[in-house]
Amino acid sequence: MKHFRFSIIFAIIALGAMAIWGQTKGQAIEILTLTIILSFMEISFSFDNAVLNATILKHWDKYWQTIFLTVGMIIAVFGMRLLFPIIIVSKTADMGLLESWNLALSDPLAYSEKLSMHHAEISAFGGVFLLLVFLNFLLDENKEIHWLSYIEKQISRLGKVDAISILITLIIVMFLISFIDDNSEKLSVLMASIWGIVTYLGVKFIGIALEYYQGIDSKDTLNAIAKGGFGSFLYLEVLDASFSFDGVIGSFAITKDIIVIMVGLGIGAFFVRSMTIYLVENETLDDYIYLEHGAHYAIGALALIMLVSIVGLEIPEVITGLIGIFFILIALYSSIKEKKRFF
Repeated sequence: MKHFRFSIIFAIIALGAMAIWGQTKGQAIEILTLTIILSFMEISFSFDNAVLNATILKHWDKYWQTIFLTVGMIIAVFGMRLLFPIIIVSKTADMGLLESWNLALSDPLAYSEKLSMHHAEISAFGGVFLLLVFLNFLLDENKEIHWLSYIEKQISRLGKVDAISILITLIIVMFLISFIDDNSEKLSVLMASIWGIVTYLGVKFIGIALEYYQGIDSKDTLNAIAKGGFGSFLYLEVLDASFSFDGVIGSFAITKDIIVIMVGLGIGAFFVRSMTIYLVENETLDDYIYLEHGAHYAIGALALIMLVSIVGLEIPEVITGLIGIFFILIALYSSIKEKKRFF
């Protein structure tokens, strides 16, 4: 329970504040209910994110785990769930940040419509990044544990081909944008996809560069950053951002109130972070060896769902979340069966 103590405290304070704010508008029950629904939605749909985060976070020291829970939470809650959508509307609608914020408060419907207009580009960026995460895991020829043993071993052989994951990603993107008639939109989606690839490779490069400097007698600060996992920290933040893109936009189907969305998803994000630390400190991934695989398959499914949405094929958020939970539960079941074989 200690892992969730802060998240529970934050949730109580946040829900209390929302109840008071709702009371001033005469909608206390409605606003409180919507906030709780969004919180549970974020927790349910992001469990695979927590598992994947834990596979990386378990290698970090206590200092960087703390950074992940503090600075990382500020980025996750205020950066991705509040500031990022406002920046998107501001830049695409040629508005100032303050003007975009005022629009979100005064005319939530118009704000959500402007944000939804760029759903294709946002989904292309996030989908490409997540697809690369999945493919590089699946195509890792050095991976020792295989869940779907025969299939994964055969597929992993393709990992010997340099940049095979990027090739597969580009083929999928080029295939999908061939269904887009508008040349301007086609170019926007292609550029967003390329930026997704560049971001993935850039974050990986930073991580490798910092690992290289780890053995060099340089400034203590640089060494501390390298040993702590600064590259991995950036990777996790971009990963979380990619997960949150679709969730933020999808939230407007439940409510148009940007404050309710930010607080509801923020509460969920805190619990997902706590869940990640719980998995790490209890060494759950060591006991249930296929959870990491299940999380990656869920990510692969989410990536494909985001990518097909750029051509107008929308999959309901509930189905998206259930697919992720399905992969996690099947992986958990397989892990338990595997564990019984040795005891």
